[in-house]
Amino acid sequence: MPEPTAGTLTPSTRVSRGPKRPAGTLYRGREGMWSWVLHRITGVAIFFFLLVHILDTALVRVSPEAYNAVIGTYQTPIMGLGEIALVGAIGFHAFNGIRIILIDFWRKGAKYQKVMFYIVIGLWVVLMIGFVPRQLIHIFGH
Repeated sequence: MPEPTAGTLTPSTRVSRGPKRPAGTLYRGREGMWSWVLHRITGVAIFFFLLVHILDTALVRVSPEAYNAVIGTYQTPIMGLGEIALVGAIGFHAFNGIRIILIDFWRKGAKYQKVMFYIVIGLWVVLMIGFVPRQLIHIFGH
């Protein structure tokens, strides 16, 4: 059998690329995937914050002294930075939730999903620009 020349493929020289996947079935790091991931992460974070908040508020009925001690720990700079993260999570989750509602209930919502994601990011940045400096002054100002 003669050797294949450069640029020709024979059945024995072809490289198998595995099964072909249908287009559009996998996220590939695009806006839709990141929106989904961030929405889930912020939702779980908000859930755990609310759980801790309910438990520490309920502590006042068990022991007012223990409640005061727990609330005292919330006055630290670390917790102040945590409040920035909490506001960021709530803001993104809320704006992205509105985006999801528009995609689900607006007939052309899916067509503008990518644009709406960037609008959500823009609104979130505006929210954080308004909140973070005031919070940092509150945390480190006294």
